[in-house]
Amino acid sequence: MSTTYIAMTVAILMGIGLLVGIGALSLLSGALNFLFVRPKIEILKSTLGDNGFAFAFKWDQDAEPVKFDRVRVHLFNPFGSPTEVDITREFDGSDFDFARDVDMGENLKKILTASTLDKATIEVEVTATKDNVTHKQTFKAVDFVAKRNESTQTVEDVASKFVVTKEKPRFEIPERTFISPPLPKTAKQLKMATNPMFAGEFAGAAAGGGAAAPAVENFSISKVWIEPGCIVCDACEAIFPEVFEVTDSTCIIRPGAPLNDGLKVQEAAEACPVEVIKFTKVG
Repeated sequence: MSTTYIAMTVAILMGIGLLVGIGALSLLSGALNFLFVRPKIEILKSTLGDNGFAFAFKWDQDAEPVKFDRVRVHLFNPFGSPTEVDITREFDGSDFDFARDVDMGENLKKILTASTLDKATIEVEVTATKDNVTHKQTFKAVDFVAKRNESTQTVEDVASKFVVTKEKPRFEIPERTFISPPLPKTAKQLKMATNPMFAGEFAGAAAGGGAAAPAVENFSISKVWIEPGCIVCDACEAIFPEVFEVTDSTCIIRPGAPLNDGLKVQEAAEACPVEVIKFTKVG
């Protein structure tokens, strides 16, 4: 047998081994994901008496970015009485791990006091109604009742574990007290006395003994709004916080905002790097 055939055989065997290794690694990854990342429902202690069902729910938000807002408790009891009880309730939704204490009504007591629970099962379903995504977990009925009766943790006890702090996106803009380089995207520069480009417009200011520039008359505005495209840079809120409020994703006009200082609104609009602040003067 020539060395060429030997080399080809070795290469083929190495390729097969590599494929087998990749397949095994993929299966192992899937198994670990199933065991440790799959959604989980934990039964907690309710503060609502016999009608209350408290639970915590964890899932992979990156894989399923949805908001869960409905819970269902379903008893299957073919050998006892009642044979079936089905309860569904909606609650305030959440798009990250959460805990809720839900009033399920009088029918929950029928589940808790049903006969032959040792032969029955209970399904708990948590659903994101808008996205039609449902996760369920099946319990032996006796285990479900025992967990509910024996749990010592309430929703309040575990809620702190699920707090998510969303960091507000930051956009660096030049300090308004220095000479400003061109702003991103618009290539505009901030209009201020320290910027040489606008030095002529401020030449009359009372500096070094010069005559003061005539005062600019203020004006009122009838409407101010934000067009799409805000980059949440905080410039407008820093200038006029009584009117502008920067949120995690955009900027809004505060309810009851004062509209009698048009110069300050205009200053915020001129400082906006993406020019999404618009206003209309009175008259």
